[in-house]
Amino acid sequence: MNLDSIIPFATFVVMALVVWGSLSTIADRQSRVADRLDRIIRQSAGRDGGMLIRKQERIQDKIAKTAQKFSKPLSPTNAVELGKLQSKLLNAGFRGEHALQIYLGIKFISLLVALAVAAPIAYAKFGPTVKGGMYMIIGGSIGFYLPTFVLGMLKSKRTEAIFLGLPDALDLLVVCVEAGLGLDAAMRRVAVELATATPVICEEFAIANFQLQMGRTRKDVLHDLGTRTGVDDMRSLAAVLIQAEKFGSSIAAALRVQSDSMRIRRRQLAEERAAKTAVQLLFPLVLFIFPGIFVVLVGPAGIQISETMMK
Repeated sequence: MNLDSIIPFATFVVMALVVWGSLSTIADRQSRVADRLDRIIRQSAGRDGGMLIRKQERIQDKIAKTAQKFSKPLSPTNAVELGKLQSKLLNAGFRGEHALQIYLGIKFISLLVALAVAAPIAYAKFGPTVKGGMYMIIGGSIGFYLPTFVLGMLKSKRTEAIFLGLPDALDLLVVCVEAGLGLDAAMRRVAVELATATPVICEEFAIANFQLQMGRTRKDVLHDLGTRTGVDDMRSLAAVLIQAEKFGSSIAAALRVQSDSMRIRRRQLAEERAAKTAVQLLFPLVLFIFPGIFVVLVGPAGIQISETMMK
C-alpha cells in the first residue's frame, strides 16, 4: 500500500461526506413552521406539488433514520449537556425536529472519515510507530471537532446579524406601535417589511407571531424568542416587553428606550472595530510592505557598496 493508491479512495470518501452533509443541511435547515407553510402553499399546485412534498418527506425521513443510527455513540447522557447542545443548534438557526441527531451523525461520520484518511497516510509514511499513532489521533481530533467549529461560526454569524439589525427593526416596531397597531400586528408588519434587509430577525418575529396565533401566551413567546436567538439584546427586549405588559406601561416608550440603547451599543462596537484596525494593520505592514520599501530604497545603495568593496 502506497500513497498513490490511498489518495483516490480518500478523495471519494471526502466527497461523499460533503454531499451527505449538504443534503442533511438542506433537508433540516427549514423549521417545522416553514415546512408546514410550504406544504400548504404547494398543495394548491395540484398533484405535482403533492408528489414533490411526499418525495421530500421520504428523503427527510431516510436522512433522519440514518442520522439516528450514527448519532447514538455521541448522544449526551446528561440532560444538562443535551440542553446546551440543543441551545447551540437553536442559536445557529437549526430548529428542525431531527437537528440534534443529524448534527451528531455528521460529527461521527466526520470522525470516521478523518480516521480513514489519516490512518493509511500515517501508516504508509511512518509505519506502526508512536509518531504515526499521534498523527492518526490528530487527524481524528480534527474530524471530530470540525462540525463543532462550523456550528460555532454559524452561531456567531447569526448572532451578529441579529445584533446589527435589531435597532432598525425596533425603530420600525416603534413607528407601527405609535401608529396604533398592537404588538402582534406590529411584529407581523416588521416581519414583512424587513424581510430583505434583516431576514434572520424577520424569521424569528414570524415564528413568534405563529406561536401567538396558536394560542401561546405572550410571556412564553417572548421568553422563547430571547432564548432561541441567544442574543443578550433580544433577551433584554423580551424582558422589557414582558414587564411593560405586566405593569401596564407604554410599550412604545419601552421600545424607543431599548432601540436607543441598542443603537448606541452598535455605534460603540463600530468605533471599537475602527480603533482596532490600526493595530491589525501593523502586522501585514511590517511583514509585507516594509520589506518591499526597504529593498527599493536600500537596494541600489547596497549594490553600489558591494561593487565598491569588490574593487
